[in-house]
Amino acid sequence: MSREPAGTAQPARPSGSEQPWRLAQGGRIERTQTIDFQFEGRRLTGYAGDTLASALLANGVRVVGRSLKYHRPRGVWGAGVEDPNAIFDLWHGHRHDPNGRATLVELAPDMRARAVNCWPGPQTDLLGALDHLHRFLPAGFYYKTFMQPGWHRWEGLLRRMAGFGQAQDFSPDEPAAVMHAHCDLLVVGAGPAGIAAARAAARKGLRVTLVDQQSEVGGCLLWRESEIDGVAGGAWAADAVGELRHDPGVRVLTRTTAIGAFDHGHLVLLERDPPTPAIPAGVAPYRLWKLRARRVVLASGALDRPLVFPDNDRPGVMSAAAVTEYLRRYAVRPGERAVVFTNNDSAYDCAHALVAAGARVTVVEARPSAPGWAMTGAQAAGIEIRSNAMVVETQGGSQVRGVRTADRDGRRVAGRDDLLPCDLLAVSGGFSPTVHLHSHAGGRVVWDAALAAFLPGECPQPLQACGGARGVFDVALALADGHAAGLAAAAALGAGGNEPAPPRCAASPSAYNCAPLWQVPGAKGRQWIDLAHDVTVGDVDLAAREGYVSVEHLKRYTTLGMSPDQGRTSNVNGIAVLGATTGREIPDVGTTTFRPPYTPVPLGALAGMRRSRLHSPLRRSPLHAEHLRMGARIDDYGGWLRPACYPQGTESEAQTIAREVLAVRQRAGLFDGSTLGKIEVQGTDAARFLDLMYVNALGNLAPGRVRYCLLLNEHGKVFDDGVVARLATERYLLSPSSSHAVPVAALLEEWRQCEYPSLRVALTHATTAWATVSVTGPHARAIVTGLDTDVDLAAAALPHMAIAEGHVGGVPARIMRVSFTGETGFEVSVPAGYGPALWRELERLGEAHGIVPFGLESLLVLRAEKGYILIGRDTEGETEADDLGMGAPARNKKVEFIGRRSLLRPDSQRADRRQLVGLLAIERGRVLANGAHVVERSSALAAADAGEPAGSGWRSLGYVTSSYASPTLGHGIALALVERGRERAAARARVQVFHLGETVEAEVVSPTFYDAAGDRLHG
Repeated sequence: MSREPAGTAQPARPSGSEQPWRLAQGGRIERTQTIDFQFEGRRLTGYAGDTLASALLANGVRVVGRSLKYHRPRGVWGAGVEDPNAIFDLWHGHRHDPNGRATLVELAPDMRARAVNCWPGPQTDLLGALDHLHRFLPAGFYYKTFMQPGWHRWEGLLRRMAGFGQAQDFSPDEPAAVMHAHCDLLVVGAGPAGIAAARAAARKGLRVTLVDQQSEVGGCLLWRESEIDGVAGGAWAADAVGELRHDPGVRVLTRTTAIGAFDHGHLVLLERDPPTPAIPAGVAPYRLWKLRARRVVLASGALDRPLVFPDNDRPGVMSAAAVTEYLRRYAVRPGERAVVFTNNDSAYDCAHALVAAGARVTVVEARPSAPGWAMTGAQAAGIEIRSNAMVVETQGGSQVRGVRTADRDGRRVAGRDDLLPCDLLAVSGGFSPTVHLHSHAGGRVVWDAALAAFLPGECPQPLQACGGARGVFDVALALADGHAAGLAAAAALGAGGNEPAPPRCAASPSAYNCAPLWQVPGAKGRQWIDLAHDVTVGDVDLAAREGYVSVEHLKRYTTLGMSPDQGRTSNVNGIAVLGATTGREIPDVGTTTFRPPYTPVPLGALAGMRRSRLHSPLRRSPLHAEHLRMGARIDDYGGWLRPACYPQGTESEAQTIAREVLAVRQRAGLFDGSTLGKIEVQGTDAARFLDLMYVNALGNLAPGRVRYCLLLNEHGKVFDDGVVARLATERYLLSPSSSHAVPVAALLEEWRQCEYPSLRVALTHATTAWATVSVTGPHARAIVTGLDTDVDLAAAALPHMAIAEGHVGGVPARIMRVSFTGETGFEVSVPAGYGPALWRELERLGEAHGIVPFGLESLLVLRAEKGYILIGRDTEGETEADDLGMGAPARNKKVEFIGRRSLLRPDSQRADRRQLVGLLAIERGRVLANGAHVVERSSALAAADAGEPAGSGWRSLGYVTSSYASPTLGHGIALALVERGRERAAARARVQVFHLGETVEAEVVSPTFYDAAGDRLHG
């Protein structure tokens, strides 16, 4: 470690003084409200309006943490999301944030912060010894070092050393609210450009939402000296946003971060509550907004970039823009003797702010000469400017104490002391526009050599960048750019009215004039690119030598840009260094991918209400109260609370099921079918769309008719079954199974939006809007005809597999002739609120016919007797339509449908596929076990007279999918998927069924055990 230079400036700490680095006046803090807080057990004070970072700097705290890899001391670098260092394990009352960002956290009473990734503390970290071993720990060393004797040998140690804060085992907060909103224009960023855009659009009559992640609006106007419309920039921002807040068509959200931009103007926002103890325990301090905007203006500004030179990571090396913000916004002077190292004009504002705060300042200017206005202003302020110079070394231990300078060729300048004592080094390598949301939305970024920055290019979404986000760094020009963006959005949306006047602001003398400097040439020593992850120029060179020349590969090999700031301070420099190492220009190297979220998001905010019982809430049928009234045993079936059966007296479950099954076969049964899916599909292309979805043809289905259909996935495997009814020429009603209604709706919507967006078709998931009561059995028609309905229920008018719309009891109704029991069946659907009345009326009408309610367990027996399949039980992930004996529609259909091409694969043509069959145990009355394997002996064992125990040397042919005791047939029945099943069923072959060490002989038969001709369906 380098020695400290003679005459090093020491920070002044007046005896007994609190906040020794706080300026006596100025700033936007509220000095009348003192706030006590703790850092590493020390009691400190700050003011209302401080961030945790500004309060720490005011108290003279310079080392705030340690780097992840080498555990080098780290200080505050930035003032916002760009800071990679100041991350704390943070407690505030009962709330805990294991990775609190000090630059973003507002100071609050009794806040307690501890540094992360260090022990016993940030000032003295025993793991700092790793820095002495850096030669043996280069980039990617872990890929080569921890291979022997195996990764798991090292996993525990590495996991203990990795990461930052430690999460709690519990979350005390209640579910976070999820808000949904719409607007004409969303403006992201309430700086000068964003406010100007929002105000222009609002005055043109648009519904505007303005969001900003800070607690106070204004952006750079809060710390840049500017005058707009005759008032100070901060005051203008407050007045302009005050005007917007009084507009009923405008919503202003502060402490709100746009964390992701998606298709069709969909943005996700995270709003945080102010950190006040008044928020009680059990209330989430944040909420998630899902917002749809017709247009988006991105006014997210730009971030100051570091410069890369030896030992540029010491505490006390800070962003020049951040230093200016701490000075003017928080009245904190981070140093007394300062050096400003820059390659652009913007840093001169920092130099003047430091001088105004009483600091001594030297500017190290990397360009051959400073601009004329800077020279004149510096002379007047007593600032020394060293042109055509570089910082080639920093000195100090846990804080910078001095810097050494040289000319651009690394040579000492004659007659000038190259050692500058300092306790603050403010650096500015130029601005990087914040283009993250632009990239989220699918926009391209393009390199601008004049600005030395990536700017937003074309974007497929209605998103327009303005101000600093598109390289306009001057306040006056940014105001004009934002105003024009707001008017452009209004024009695109057809807003009329008079054009409002733009805000007036005098242009600053700075023209930015950035001269790219990616790495100090010829300097020796480690030069840091990623401060948190300890990635150096040498690491990038090593990665390039080892073949990692893609920027995406570089990122993963070195972890460059994967630190808490997500590359905001390191990406551009890393790309430039990689380009120089590999002989490529920056545009040829390209950028890494920006992905949501823009800043870290609490998992509780993403979960919202989906936690505990609400994670996958059990749904109740509109008839739930009726089932409880009738004594039903309720159970969970596919996420619905449904009646399993309706026991009477001391009946066992088996007795109840037998009674209900026989009642349906002999008289009539009443069943709640409300949970069956109901998806309405309509539009001029509805028939064409459904033909593209289902195996079965639906374009030729006549209105008023119903067809049983299969839906496959892209791999040709059965996804769901159900009936599809055609209500009219351009209207269909889909009835998928209860457990698959939501997935089917999602699958159809995905194909409609992504594969066939040009088709004129709309989908409405209406399952919960209707109550459905099914009456089935030989007496079903006699019962249903007693209803007060205008629907003709005669067999000729409403045959099996037909549907009619009309009224029942004066309310809209649909009556469909379908059956899942094999008996005559009517499904009567009415609006959900009328379901209980319909149930009671059918119960009354059926009393004379011996009607009984029956539950799902009884229905499963009834359907198995008919050989009707249940998706998910009688199918597996490899089951295809032909395996179920339903391959003819797929073979005969001429148009494309989901999964059709997959059915042409050789695997789908195999003759030995598992096919659906019925099984009857030879021992009458024996009920086979669900899941039992259908087996046969191998040919070698079959030829030998071997006495192996059961289960030894057998080959599985398939397994039992459903097995029941059939009250109707008087013996056990089973459905099974068996290899070459249909051949075996035709020959009524005998097989062995093995389960838990026992082998049972069974006969392979048709899966239809009852009424194979289907005569009872048409009664």
